[in-house]
Amino acid sequence: METHQIHYANKIIEFTVERKNVKNVNLNIKPDMTIQVSAHEKVPLGFIYDFVKSKGPWIVKNVKQFENVLPHKQSDREYVSGESFKYLGKQYRLRVQKSDEEEGVKYLRGFIYLHVNNPNNFQRKEKLMDNWYQEKARKIFEESLDKLAPLVEKYGVEKPSVNMRLMKARWGSALTEKKTILLNTELIKAPKHCIDYVVLHELIHFKYNDHSESFYKMLYSLMPDWEKRKAILDEEIVREL
Repeated sequence: METHQIHYANKIIEFTVERKNVKNVNLNIKPDMTIQVSAHEKVPLGFIYDFVKSKGPWIVKNVKQFENVLPHKQSDREYVSGESFKYLGKQYRLRVQKSDEEEGVKYLRGFIYLHVNNPNNFQRKEKLMDNWYQEKARKIFEESLDKLAPLVEKYGVEKPSVNMRLMKARWGSALTEKKTILLNTELIKAPKHCIDYVVLHELIHFKYNDHSESFYKMLYSLMPDWEKRKAILDEEIVREL
């Protein structure tokens, strides 16, 4: 991919251009704030520059939101009562409770309860919360795959396996050779219908391993409101990460 720059409102907007067999020029801001443009090889570079410049207000607005939030992702966490944690699109207040018995995490009526032997042990509290998110993510991701895999079976796509890890630049990835969908663990903080969008998006890549017109036709036919779901991910959920 080529890296380019334009000047907009006394700012330099840096972006990459990836040449693909796509009908339209597409622009996407990744969760790590990198800007990616995909366009057919026949589209002149000057047209792409003008296109990016026309998106300047939207780019500046969204990059600023990411800059305000993402650098503080880890350092802001103290795992103390009153902190807010997102799960499946909703905010839950944390309640840390000392437990002389089994440690663990539960959520109930707007609260996440963190039961821990030593409430002052930051590393232990962090590990318990991470394990809880991982456990929930595995369950919800598997359920989403079970629900959506039948939609693509009639197109000759066999149900893949699902794996997950923390990713900075994408919500999911289709590992076609390994017959596996790789999902970002942070997706567990998004509403279920947004998780479904990412899963279906990656499933369709087993039929069309690109973002061609055929890919989007299939996506539109199986999930007509996919753009609204994607917007929630890119404009709302990422600000909570």
